[in-house]
Amino acid sequence: MSNTPALRRRARLSNLIAAQVSAATLPSTAKLEIAEIALFPLREPVSQRTYTAVRVRTRGGITGFGEGPQISAADFTPTRQYWMGRPATAYTTAGPVLPLSGAMNTALLDIMGKLCNAPVYRLLGGPTRNKVRAFTTLGGSGATSSSGKETVPSLERAANAGHLAFGVPLPRPAARNQGRAYQLAVRALLTELRSGGRERFDFVLEGGGSLTPGDATSVATTVEPFHPLWFDEPCSSSSPETIRKISYESVVPLGFGREIADPGIYQGLLRESLIDVVRPDIGRDGIAQIRRIAAMAEPYYVAVAPRHEGGPIATAAALHLATSIPNFFIQHLPFPFAEEDARMRAAIAGPDIERVREGFAALPTGPGLGITVNEAVLERTG
Repeated sequence: MSNTPALRRRARLSNLIAAQVSAATLPSTAKLEIAEIALFPLREPVSQRTYTAVRVRTRGGITGFGEGPQISAADFTPTRQYWMGRPATAYTTAGPVLPLSGAMNTALLDIMGKLCNAPVYRLLGGPTRNKVRAFTTLGGSGATSSSGKETVPSLERAANAGHLAFGVPLPRPAARNQGRAYQLAVRALLTELRSGGRERFDFVLEGGGSLTPGDATSVATTVEPFHPLWFDEPCSSSSPETIRKISYESVVPLGFGREIADPGIYQGLLRESLIDVVRPDIGRDGIAQIRRIAAMAEPYYVAVAPRHEGGPIATAAALHLATSIPNFFIQHLPFPFAEEDARMRAAIAGPDIERVREGFAALPTGPGLGITVNEAVLERTG
């Protein structure tokens, strides 16, 4: 009889644990199966930036959102065929490389985060930082003049919105092999952007893969005194010999990723020490794939600065990704220079997700992606 109180306490504890386990039990696999995939092609009214919002709904009624590039109806068919009926827990599955692979990965993570009542970055192991450093490309569309007349006003607008780091699109070459005149034009542009009390700003030089090896090497050497964060896409990433020439003749870090859809290409550049910043695309590659690329780059002490040229849903995904990888450097965020574009983005996912203060964006804290997507706006805009 002396053991009766202990037995009763043990019984109460067992019942309590059983109740907690029952409450935390995930829905059946059938309820997590994907029952609907809907696309909303979007185009911003002024910049004409395009992207596609993806809505995924499970049989149990949980909805997740992702974002990817605009695709045709024919390109959407293989995505539907592969994902319909699969469980949302399959977000770690790479599957076939499809145009919306990244968007589907983001949407499934959004679903699982909502199911577990936790931000996506907590599903991925917890945050590695409490805010995310950001930069934005000047001019919006990437077009600029060598005098800086188009880029300086855009810099001032983005700086007033809280940005401290900027991507500077190079003057577009009129022909191949520009020579010294082109180098001087680039130097004059950076000098103008750094003048007038703007010495504290950081810059990424954006080549867009448009330069010849000779011009890219000369420009990299010319901009060394400005200490850019890196020289982005000075040439095509398809020629290691070309990249080697630039890398060996300049100390400016090099970043690539625009053309790289196969992670094996990153591996080759990493092994030969030809890349300093890997730049996978959040819309194309998605959170899980970029985490794999980041893990590949980490042993080589190479930083990750994901590319982002889409909409606000991808911005939320990018922030969760950034805070879940240890070798994250800085996040590219599109800046809507036109008020019409800004209103559209804010209407889709709220005004807070893309807000930058003193060069940093805040982490979303809600479950899943931490945003409330306005489906009425998607229906109306798309």
